[in-house]
Amino acid sequence: MPLPILALAVASFCIGTTEFVIMGLLPEVAADLGVSIPAAGLLVTGYALGVVIGAPIIAVGTARLPRKPVLIGLAMMFVLGNLLCAIAPTYWTLMIARVVTAFGHGAFFGIGSVVAASLVPANKRASAIALMFAGLTLANILGVPGGTALGEAYGWRATFFAVVVIGLLSVAAIAFLVPAGVAPPGKGGVAGEVKVLGKLQVWLAMIISALASGSLFAVFTYIKPILTDVSGLSVESVTWVLLLFGGGMTIGNIIGGKLADWKLMPTAIGALVVMAAIHVAFAELSYSAPAAILLIFMWGVITFVIVPPMQMRVVETASEAPNLAATLNQGAFNAGNAAGAWIGGAAISWGVSYADLPFVGAAIALSAFGVALFSFALDRRDAIQQAA
Repeated sequence: MPLPILALAVASFCIGTTEFVIMGLLPEVAADLGVSIPAAGLLVTGYALGVVIGAPIIAVGTARLPRKPVLIGLAMMFVLGNLLCAIAPTYWTLMIARVVTAFGHGAFFGIGSVVAASLVPANKRASAIALMFAGLTLANILGVPGGTALGEAYGWRATFFAVVVIGLLSVAAIAFLVPAGVAPPGKGGVAGEVKVLGKLQVWLAMIISALASGSLFAVFTYIKPILTDVSGLSVESVTWVLLLFGGGMTIGNIIGGKLADWKLMPTAIGALVVMAAIHVAFAELSYSAPAAILLIFMWGVITFVIVPPMQMRVVETASEAPNLAATLNQGAFNAGNAAGAWIGGAAISWGVSYADLPFVGAAIALSAFGVALFSFALDRRDAIQQAA
């Protein structure tokens, strides 16, 4: 894989660390800012909503600009947003800083995935996207556990200062390694990008992405109290379990890229079935610490098996002008993040126990499975009509 994709992976590592590390620091943030843990959990929702709102605005606003300067600008926006998080004095200023940080997230991954796919042959495009997203998964192996440990030892603000440093390194990597003329914007400009949104399959792919992500975040947002209160693990051991989850995500990302280059939609459909099954098993077995740890690893694997296929699906179905659609798909993933975190928090507030929360995730995963089956059936119908 070309070095420019590795530069994008460095930036995705930085983005992934900030997005996910807050879940390992919810008790510390809540205690420091004087809010409840469910209220601190809304920082996850706020970030996700920032992605959803910012993605289309930035994608449309940069539709005619060269891709490399756009990627550098988005990485710098992320650095500045994390600096604001680190110095935020109150809960609401932190919330605003998280939203500002998230504005560049969706556009970066959307445009970056189009750039990554353009650098390799057609039969390697999903694997190229997976390599870019490998930074996101490595963030869960190194960034999130390391950031959690750093926040527990020196305060949660230290974690965000560390992300600022990593972000500056990612800006330098993009500036030096990504070629200037890569993946030029389409001649149709904004109109061409918007036109492809009339395709049903583009929207179905984004709905699947949102539901798959919602299934994860309805439960994972509250993984720390689940592991400590239900599974009986110590607070210190949660960091290592998160490390294991990140390892699973990295493996799943690689598998997902390879399988998507082979059979895209069957990979997505099968992954969603397994995702629902793992949620059910986690609900039934989370009282056993060894079983919970094993299922966390399997959950990490299946979580990212679905990501490269769905990003590639959007790029394919919107092939005439993929930048806006690919960016909106990142908004869809984060709309799922926001909805999932809110649904999980609401379920807890309404009396659902931490132990039963994975059943909520299973129901959302099955909804995604239904949409994926419908999308695949449309593919089969269109293929038969073309052959006739």
